Amino acid sequence: MAMARRTAEAGTGRGSVPERLLEAATRLFAERGYEGTSVQEIVVSAGVTKGAMYHYFGSKDDLLYEVYARVLRMQTEHLVRISRLDAPVAERVHTAAADVIVTSIANLDDTVIFFRSMHQLSEEKQREVRSERRRYHEIFRDMVREGQEEGVFRADVSADLVVNYYFGSVHHLSTWYHPGGALTGEDVGRHFADLLVAGLRPEK
Repeated sequence: MAMARRTAEAGTGRGSVPERLLEAATRLFAERGYEGTSVQEIVVSAGVTKGAMYHYFGSKDDLLYEVYARVLRMQTEHLVRISRLDAPVAERVHTAAADVIVTSIANLDDTVIFFRSMHQLSEEKQREVRSERRRYHEIFRDMVREGQEEGVFRADVSADLVVNYYFGSVHHLSTWYHPGGALTGEDVGRHFADLLVAGLRPEK
């Protein structure tokens, strides 16, 4: 039995156990929905045991949370690094605006799954996600405010409204973007960032 367990957990060779579980959960949630996917189906697809899953994730709820949280953590790390660059604020905002588009498109399934099923998370986990997302928005907002204070960006529109406007567009990417189409994620990121920064320029 122990040999069979080790074989099940090592046989796929697709990365660490948590990575394989998240990969399997993301694929199955996308295909069957969160409610239509069982823990047994996830562990079989990942090639691990239930014991291995519960070592890393306390429940299917934890897997759903992590599907999105890992993307948000990565985006926040990128944003913190970009915000600290020794570069003009307009350049930093453009880079950050493009990055969130590119990374969202690269992880589109994760984002779609999460927003479709977020209401099924516990209240505590929903609060955690909202808090983490608010931190991201606040860092982005502070860069916009910096540009307004320097006179680089127009100041007649609040930075909070700018953030809500831009990220409303980001959250709708899944309704129209199709991988393999005419535009790559980098193309969309560049165009969106161009439009944002151009709209923030003061009128002459």
